[in-house]
Amino acid sequence: MKFPSNLKYTKSDEWVDLESGKIGLTDYAQDQLSDIVFVEALVEVDDDVEVGGEISSVESVKASAEVYAPAGGKIVAVNEGLADTPEVINSDPFGAGWLVQVEVSSQSDELMDAAAYEKYCAERD
Repeated sequence: MKFPSNLKYTKSDEWVDLESGKIGLTDYAQDQLSDIVFVEALVEVDDDVEVGGEISSVESVKASAEVYAPAGGKIVAVNEGLADTPEVINSDPFGAGWLVQVEVSSQSDELMDAAAYEKYCAERD
């Protein structure tokens, strides 16, 4: 399981890169969901999203999950490629599997660093 140290994490298993504004599902989340078969963006470029707002819906062979924004701001990009290849989230959750990119104007007060998130995940297993 990977926990890149340059990212911040939520208890609902999203990550955010506060430098680039990219947001995605964590390695832990994709592992729990198993094989991801469908991704739907619930926001579009130029939309404003608030911290905790729904940004995406993800379905796997085991379950479906809503993805929430760990940072708020204007959506500057949506990873359209995931519509055709949702499994990229399983193989590369912190790279090509990003979901949306925001121009960060706010962030959750509950974001964790990598060490805290790794500990949180271990406590749930």
